[in-house]
Amino acid sequence: MAPNLSRFMQLYGYDLLLGSIAVFYVAMAPYTKVEESFNVQAMHDILYRRHHIEKYDHLEFPGVVPRTFIGAFLVSVLASPVVLAMNLMHLPKVYSLYAVRLVLSFLMLCTLRFFRIQIRKKFGYQVEAFFSILTAVQFHMLFYCSRPLPNILAFGLANLAYGFWVKGSFYAALRCLIFATIIFRCDMLLLISPLGLELLLSKSISLWKAIRTCIATTLFCIGLTVLVDSVMWRRWLWPELEVFWFNSVLNRSSEWGIHPIHWYFTSALPRSLLVAYPLFLLGAFLDRRVLFYVLPVLSFVILYSKLPHKELRFIISSLPIFNMAAAVAASRIYNNRKKGLWRYLNIAMLGSILISLGCTTMIFMASYDNYPSGYALKVLHRTGQLTNNSTEVWVHIDTLSAMNGISRFCENDYPWRYSKEEGILLDQLQKRNFTYLVNEHSNITGFRCLSSTHGFSTAKLRIGFPPILLAKEPKVYIHGNVENSEILPRQWPGC
Repeated sequence: MAPNLSRFMQLYGYDLLLGSIAVFYVAMAPYTKVEESFNVQAMHDILYRRHHIEKYDHLEFPGVVPRTFIGAFLVSVLASPVVLAMNLMHLPKVYSLYAVRLVLSFLMLCTLRFFRIQIRKKFGYQVEAFFSILTAVQFHMLFYCSRPLPNILAFGLANLAYGFWVKGSFYAALRCLIFATIIFRCDMLLLISPLGLELLLSKSISLWKAIRTCIATTLFCIGLTVLVDSVMWRRWLWPELEVFWFNSVLNRSSEWGIHPIHWYFTSALPRSLLVAYPLFLLGAFLDRRVLFYVLPVLSFVILYSKLPHKELRFIISSLPIFNMAAAVAASRIYNNRKKGLWRYLNIAMLGSILISLGCTTMIFMASYDNYPSGYALKVLHRTGQLTNNSTEVWVHIDTLSAMNGISRFCENDYPWRYSKEEGILLDQLQKRNFTYLVNEHSNITGFRCLSSTHGFSTAKLRIGFPPILLAKEPKVYIHGNVENSEILPRQWPGC
């Protein structure tokens, strides 16, 4: 029995490590934010509205730019047996949110496993071990791998591409990146361009075969996304072409904020890579093989830096390659730990890994408090059910609350009813006869504040332990209609 267990851990030990961390993140922070709203609402509608497309959320709230349904279809189909079993057991719908997020996380970790196995074959078991350790002590990759973002769906394909790249299957790597570019994230073009150029200059691929491969894959992907998404959006549509036009040609993405050109290198990468940030630079210096993989990905981040609107999730596909380079450096330092200067580098590396783990813990604690409206709606469902089940309970959810934790998965069945109607003035809410409000304002005419939910505000440095203090403040309030005599006497948490 013991040899079988040892063999199992050798094959899947790292998967259990990374998978358990990802599952922990899903369990502790199940709710989603506005960036994830299209895919999470699409998954809900596929699972619960099925063929009734006219009832789908995206037709009422289309968003700024259209997105593809292909990723949502894949995750929903895989999660559907579990969701069906949950429905038969009459479990709350929010458990289906756990299901789809766990399925997405499983898919992403499978692609990361494929890449990790190629790292083992190319650089050895020890580099694979350090790759897994560095990934585990970082926060963003494992936290985001269950987030239904277009960037994460593209991230999975990027992992496959990296695996094929390290394996030497260069045309397969190009196909994966083209699929990611055409269907999920048009900005992956900034990754495939330097990678393709490097492969051509190093004579790893032939020009004409590469052109044939790229054209054939592009036509297939365009046909697939146009076929699926035109049906779902009820008009002829290639979603990522419209996204490209909006972000790159019109440059409208800057309306959501801008950052300096160096932001990815001075903020995003240090926060996401932690100890792996200096190590990946060292790895590119110590092993010439690593430079072959780092240069195109580094070029991807540099090219992306020219766009004024920046977010960490935009470059999350670069992290696995940087972790691989860092793992090579970590392995070299560990192997030479008994020699001169290497001894001190090894001590510094081990200390930095522990510091990275502490930073990840702090970032998680801040992220846990980043979905206040999801927690507020949970409190409302637990306390706000009326005695007369035949009376509809109408809840109005304002824009901020809809953006910070509430999705269709969080809604209960009859008699609960929900409205996300925008543009209603605060003094007009009383006239609309809502039973409850989930709102960012603490005082609203005709309603009494019943509960407040705190959310992450800022991080403050201080002298003492811990050196960083996470400050919270009230973000979302639950209000009850003062004309409903059944609401006010209940045991509410208070504001």
